Amino acid sequence: MVLNASGLAFIGRRMGGPEHVDRTHIWQLPQGGVDPGEDPWPAALRELYEETSIRSVEKLGEIEDWLVYDIPPEIIGKAWRGKYRGQRQKWFALRFTGDEKEIDVVQPGNGHKPEFSAWRWEPMRNLPELIVPFKRKVYERVVEEFAKFAGTRA
Repeated sequence: MVLNASGLAFIGRRMGGPEHVDRTHIWQLPQGGVDPGEDPWPAALRELYEETSIRSVEKLGEIEDWLVYDIPPEIIGKAWRGKYRGQRQKWFALRFTGDEKEIDVVQPGNGHKPEFSAWRWEPMRNLPELIVPFKRKVYERVVEEFAKFAGTRA
C-alpha cells in the first residue's frame, strides 16, 4: 500500500479480466508475484515499479502474516490463465516521497504491460468497497493494520 503525505492510498483502475464483476469493483492496490529465489520486500518494490513506475518510497511497515484469498469457483480456469486458484500475499506500507510526475500506469517501468488504465489517491477506509468482493477480507485487514500510517485520513 502506497500512501501519500496526506495519508491517502494509491489505487489503480484495473484494465479488466473475468474477476471484475462491475464498474465499482475495478480498483485495487498494486500487487504482484514473488519470483523464485526472490525475497518479498525486493519483489514488492519491483512489482510496484512494473505497475506504476514508482520508485520514490520509504518503508513504513509490514503485516507479519501472509494474507490469503481464493477466487470464486465460477472464474477458476478463466482468471490468471487458469494457473492459480487464489493468492498468498505479503503486504507492506510505503510512503510515496516523489513527485506525482513519476507515476505512470500507462507506460510503467521495465516495459511491463500496463495493468491499470488510471489511478488516484483514495482514503484508506474506502478501499474494501472498491475491490472485487472476494478480496474484501484481505483489504479490510490491510486497512486495519496500516491505518496508523494514514493519520486522521484512515
